[in-house]
Amino acid sequence: MQPSASHGVDSEVGQLRTVLLHRPGAELKRLTPRNNDQLLFDGIPWVDRAQEEHDAFAKDISGRGVEVLLLADLVEKALTDRRARAAGVHAAVDDLRLGVDLADALRSYLSGLEAGVLAETLMAGMTFEELPISEGASLVRRMHHPHDFAVDPLPNLLFTRDSSVWVGDRVAITSLALPARRRETSLMDLVYAYHPRFARAGRAYGAHRAPLEGGDVLLLAPGVLAIGVGERTTPAGAEAFARSVFADGLAHAVLAVPIAQTRATMHLDTVCTMVDRDAVVMYPAVRDTLSAFTLRPAGSEPDAGVVVDGPAPFLRAAADAMGVDELRVIDTGLDSVTAEREQWDDGNNTLALAPGVVVAYERNVMTNARLEAAGIEVVRISGSELGSGRGGPRCMSCPVLRDSLA
Repeated sequence: MQPSASHGVDSEVGQLRTVLLHRPGAELKRLTPRNNDQLLFDGIPWVDRAQEEHDAFAKDISGRGVEVLLLADLVEKALTDRRARAAGVHAAVDDLRLGVDLADALRSYLSGLEAGVLAETLMAGMTFEELPISEGASLVRRMHHPHDFAVDPLPNLLFTRDSSVWVGDRVAITSLALPARRRETSLMDLVYAYHPRFARAGRAYGAHRAPLEGGDVLLLAPGVLAIGVGERTTPAGAEAFARSVFADGLAHAVLAVPIAQTRATMHLDTVCTMVDRDAVVMYPAVRDTLSAFTLRPAGSEPDAGVVVDGPAPFLRAAADAMGVDELRVIDTGLDSVTAEREQWDDGNNTLALAPGVVVAYERNVMTNARLEAAGIEVVRISGSELGSGRGGPRCMSCPVLRDSLA
């Protein structure tokens, strides 16, 4: 499918034209040793340095002619629509946790905020201490620690890949599996529903369906998707997404790829990403064991169902679905220890700017050298602080427009 002039993606490697990023903000300053595990960070980032690293990342991308959209700007603009304000406030205020009176008071307060302040509050959260509401008779407020969250922060917004995915000229609002991330999709939903840029954007999936995360979705080639099934995406999510893209004519083959349900391999893009039309960078520990079930439409009617084949070796199944003899595989690291270290440090998590041109963390020295030896241009970025949330350049970017490979 040929993308429209404003948005559309049919591969991982077509020339990148527009990308959605989120500059780290006040939400990262909410992380403490008491809550960082719950909020899915392995450490507490130095926020100023993380912002510097992210600014350099955005500059490198824009310097290659890519339009960079920042999530905070999109959310603020969308919140000028009263319907978006209502949706954002509704998602942020949990009546069951706060109690009726406190929830009503908080909802009223948030509804009166100017769009920019509301956007920051929805992203950075609010503690009980910060509630501009009198104590009254709220047992909930009295029994919470002042630094507990009345509105949870969303530090994982940094990883824009996970909450929405473009397939062809449609956007999928994903269904995030873990409680710390579920409200992220409400922000993406209101951006795509109420920001004027996306007023005509069609939908390929809904946020309230079975768990599916963008880090598990690889657009191997026009009409061919791979979906990791593991810690964050369920078999039901993969099948539901396959049915959706088949019904919309966006794909003719979807590979469901089982991956280990561990922190190190939370998404498919932690072990494999596309770096050229026919090449992947891949963690060698899974190269020979990764398998795939291939789903295809059972017929030409939108509700015809699916046919499932396999499992078969992933690399063979992917090449067959893509119509190529075989995929070139570039291994992470140099030896098993280096490979394990560099996989953990997101050596596999590259963002393609064009066929054969990728952005990667500079610290993965051996993997980057292997990529360059294979003819791939590597744009190196610093990620000492950005990586504390377990994500690399691909995780931090949601392509909105790429040139078509079809």
